[in-house]
Amino acid sequence: MNAVSLLPSLTHDGPVARVWRWVPLTVLAVAAFVAAVAAATLTIDRIRDHHPGERSAEAGFARDMAVHHAQAVEMAELVRDRTDNPAVRTLAVDITLTQQAQIGRMQGWLDSWGLPMSGGRPPMAWMGMPTDGPMPGMATRQQLNELADLAGPAADRRFLQLMIDHHRAGVAMAEAVLEHTRRPEVRRLAKAMVASQTSEIAAMQDLLDATPGAGESQSGERRNRNTTSHKMKGHQ
Repeated sequence: MNAVSLLPSLTHDGPVARVWRWVPLTVLAVAAFVAAVAAATLTIDRIRDHHPGERSAEAGFARDMAVHHAQAVEMAELVRDRTDNPAVRTLAVDITLTQQAQIGRMQGWLDSWGLPMSGGRPPMAWMGMPTDGPMPGMATRQQLNELADLAGPAADRRFLQLMIDHHRAGVAMAEAVLEHTRRPEVRRLAKAMVASQTSEIAAMQDLLDATPGAGESQSGERRNRNTTSHKMKGHQ
């Protein structure tokens, strides 16, 4: 085979030429992918650089959920020292550690956004449900005092009833902020809250069903929880 016979493979009819025809398309595809990644990164950076304001859903959520979490920690610490059930104690410790860490993250957001830890608006105003009283799911001081006076299965039962209500309202709040924010850090935490607290609700219901004397008031408790959840979802 001489050099002349090789010419078709090196020109427009050969395999080399056919490979080179794909090069511009490949370059264009890579360039389009790089541009898309750069645009997405720029969008995320712009969202992060644009701090939420005083009346934003993000600020309201961080403040309200920090207060909500603080009471959950209080209830968990109360039952931790009063229960004889290892499963309830483990749950209480997990709630304490998880929600204390999440409080720290939300307070860190407010600090980085240049906002105070508390605002001038009523709780839950950011989700269209302003209230002058306790947020949904929050235990009253009387209920907390009652929990503090109990021990053993009675303490377990009251704690589980209160915390199931508390978690249901917390899930509704987290779902509400997902409808109002594009900030990646807020969305990540809210999604984690929905997942973890939904799982804990199921676990707590199982524990409650197995607690002596639990059947005495569960039907009324379930009605109250369903009413609270329905009201919150109706305002999202």
